[in-house]
Amino acid sequence: MTTSDRNVRAELSGLPGVAETVLSQALLARLPSNQAEAPWECHCSALMWLGRGGRAAASALPPALAGSSALATVGGFVRYTDTPVGPYDEVLGMVASHTGFRPWGTVVFMSVDSPPSLVGGRTNWAMPKTLARFDGDLASGRTITGTGDDELAWSVGATPRIIGPAIPVKAKATARQQFSDGRVGESLLVFAGRLRSAVITVEVSSAGTLGTWLRPGRHLGVFIDSASFTLGAPRFG
Repeated sequence: MTTSDRNVRAELSGLPGVAETVLSQALLARLPSNQAEAPWECHCSALMWLGRGGRAAASALPPALAGSSALATVGGFVRYTDTPVGPYDEVLGMVASHTGFRPWGTVVFMSVDSPPSLVGGRTNWAMPKTLARFDGDLASGRTITGTGDDELAWSVGATPRIIGPAIPVKAKATARQQFSDGRVGESLLVFAGRLRSAVITVEVSSAGTLGTWLRPGRHLGVFIDSASFTLGAPRFG
């Protein structure tokens, strides 16, 4: 392995994240190089739900953001139909916070079934992606499940009851992520999609702490039947 290869692998493995996102040396050794720089434009459908914040959620934040309040958590499954690295599935957990009147979110858990997406997410935005296997569908009354595909055993499942009509929504959000060198980058997400209200039953199991802040149970959320978004390159203060 060349010095350049070792630096890239250190960049991938050095990201802060919860225990479920740690990459094994075996996985690191077989990952490809980054195939798509930021920004990314993506098309997808999704389930997203809200959970309460608090001490456990705040403790999941990376060191550079430690001390920030955890207003809420956001969990979700995303089925990507078109991205710069092709289609893939994703499960995620995010902690929502704020600086003054400016809200932001930090992804502290994210797993996909695409090695190129794993590398792109970690390299471009410092999102601590790992690999998972997915089963099921995004549909009312159906269950979708993501199961860890590396060293630490975990699984997340979601079963929605979709209610109400589809409502078109446009929104912007800010993601704040700590890179392996300690810097915090801010990336702008611009979203447009059609949302329907849902009550989502969530199941979480893990040998780590995932279930202490991405809590199982019934949650209010949304079903996104179709959406597109752009996630820009990070800016550093």
